[in-house]
Amino acid sequence: MSIRYIDELKDLKGKKLFVRVDFNVPQDEKGNITEDTRIVGAVPTIRYAVEQGAKVILASHLGRPKGEKKTKYSMEPASKRLSQILGKKVVQAPDCFGPEVDALIDAMKPGDIVMLENVRFYPGEEKNDREFAAKLANNCDLYVNDAFAVSHRAHASVEAITRIIPTISAGFLMKNEMTFFDKAMSNPVRPLVAILGGAKVSGKLEVLETLVNKVDKIVIGGGMAFTFLKAMGYSVGKSLVEDELIATAKKIMDKARKKGVRLYLPVDCVVANTFEATATNFITTVQEIPEGWMALDIGPASATLFAETLRDAKTVIWNGPMGVFEMDAFARGTFSVAESVGNCYATTVIGGGDTDAAVNKAGVASKVSYISTGGGAFLELLEGKVLPGVKALDVRKK
Repeated sequence: MSIRYIDELKDLKGKKLFVRVDFNVPQDEKGNITEDTRIVGAVPTIRYAVEQGAKVILASHLGRPKGEKKTKYSMEPASKRLSQILGKKVVQAPDCFGPEVDALIDAMKPGDIVMLENVRFYPGEEKNDREFAAKLANNCDLYVNDAFAVSHRAHASVEAITRIIPTISAGFLMKNEMTFFDKAMSNPVRPLVAILGGAKVSGKLEVLETLVNKVDKIVIGGGMAFTFLKAMGYSVGKSLVEDELIATAKKIMDKARKKGVRLYLPVDCVVANTFEATATNFITTVQEIPEGWMALDIGPASATLFAETLRDAKTVIWNGPMGVFEMDAFARGTFSVAESVGNCYATTVIGGGDTDAAVNKAGVASKVSYISTGGGAFLELLEGKVLPGVKALDVRKK
């Protein structure tokens, strides 16, 4: 594909620039933003557009309002936080389109910023409706997609709108996402090590099947590891297992062996008698998990083993925690792996969501080469898929 980036657009001064960002950020019960990584990530693109004298019109979604206007999903807190970061007024529009929004946009001067209201307040967004996209476009001159995290969705503000606004491009955040992913997966310096965690194999089955063909080593932790361990004949107590995928797990392990890909699983774990932060827990080998107990984290020997797999790594890609790291008693395994990834001499790419949160909580974010803003989008790239929002930016097809 041939993607044009915002700094390749000429003469932005006075032009109406529609920028799709992803400000779907967590908030507390009072509407205060508790984590603003995605907002900060879009700042270079927004700042560049402002400096070039463009009239910047931002669009994003927040949560799942299901096509209805709900105050708790308003973009106003994101507008306020962006204003603080930029040190510049960001005007919050009362809606996505309509007479009031038209008046706001018509009154804009070069360098002004307007934030449209939540695009998911209308069902046309998730339906990728062309008419809704045309209303969103507000006769803008240029379109910029800087929302990697939603580019796996063929939604109106991501896909349909690129067929309405004549000139399309991507922002700097999107450029970073695609550049680092390409560096890690398309042309990696080897050995390439993939670390996968999280709860279920089913959520990452296609990823696993793709990675077996591309990497030198695969490390599997988290709840998904116990489907593999059961496939090897171990009794895993009440640990999370997808019995219907045991045969698939065997096939993946067999394929890895045939291809010479080294596959690592936990050798010990932290087990608990209930799924609670205060549950009684202890460390045991994976061969000795008691009946009625469940594994909620990898143990120290597994953390050491996984660290050893990274000793000669030149490229590391990681998605998914090693345990229920939200509970302090079961966070040590994830934090240990985070430290190992942060300290290894390799290009390290972290795939959004829980992994991002874990790396930040472990205090090693600054040691990682790149932390993706996308969870689902990152996984779909790992599966080898072309994201609809990225495909829509292909200038040659236009």
